[in-house]
Amino acid sequence: MLIFCTGSTGLVGYNFVRAASEAGHSVVALSHSRDLPQMKNVENPKIDLTDEAALQRAVLDAFPDIIVNCAAISSPADVDAHPELAEKMNTVLPERLAVLAHHVNARLIHLSTDMVFDGSCPPYKNTDIPMPSTFYGTTKLMAEKRVLKVSASTTVVLRLSHVCGNSLSTRRSLHEKLLRSWAAGEKTNARTDEIKCPLSVLRLADLLCELCERPNVSGIYHFAGLEPISRYEMAARVARHFGLDPDEFVNPVSGDRPVDLTMDMSCLAARVKTRSCMFNEILPEMSLPSDLTDWLKSKGGKAPIKRFKL
Repeated sequence: MLIFCTGSTGLVGYNFVRAASEAGHSVVALSHSRDLPQMKNVENPKIDLTDEAALQRAVLDAFPDIIVNCAAISSPADVDAHPELAEKMNTVLPERLAVLAHHVNARLIHLSTDMVFDGSCPPYKNTDIPMPSTFYGTTKLMAEKRVLKVSASTTVVLRLSHVCGNSLSTRRSLHEKLLRSWAAGEKTNARTDEIKCPLSVLRLADLLCELCERPNVSGIYHFAGLEPISRYEMAARVARHFGLDPDEFVNPVSGDRPVDLTMDMSCLAARVKTRSCMFNEILPEMSLPSDLTDWLKSKGGKAPIKRFKL
């Protein structure tokens, strides 16, 4: 199978490309400037995804069996700071990919977010009416509508909760950002009243591979971790995992209103073999960025034992 993947150097894209390569698939893994490590049957062309002509040439040259869209501006703060670029990447790009997928008779897997909901009425089923409370959530919801309008029968929209794991840059995921901010002397303000279901990027990569191999699956689905926990509890557990005192590095705060973005995954669970996991099962997957080793030792912390995927 030939897979065309956008956002291949991001947290999800990088781990998915690795999993797809290990599964024996051929992958055209697009990135903007960063190089991917050498992987079997993986090409890594560089293009600007906002360049419509370049994107069209790349898809037509590859003529893939499936397109997996992992590209997005995923930080709500970055979306608010750069609204025009966010709309191009989060809304316009997915629609273009859907049209191109339809043109070459390929399927499309598009990644969305739990933030298409406002967090006031959990748990959310995939059939519930979305109501985003942020501009980021709005851009992602508009993308869902547009890609499904092009070809609902060959498209999977996968809504995700907070994805955790190790990124190519060692700067993209939850624990990497937390550790770097702590090393810079910053204490993290983390909400006790915002509930997420943190998700393993390795489980997600396996699920994406499985969905690529299941042409009979289409529509909107939810995939998240099995444990609803607050952002504060997530940060506190990360600190303890690296041998640090949460009280020194994490400050509990509250928001304007409680937000619970727990999602019901039963619809997807009935169709796939890949299963999610609890947050404590994700912690052993988190590696310490090598440039933070000395800082962690100076704080009396400890690097977790490196675990290899068998």
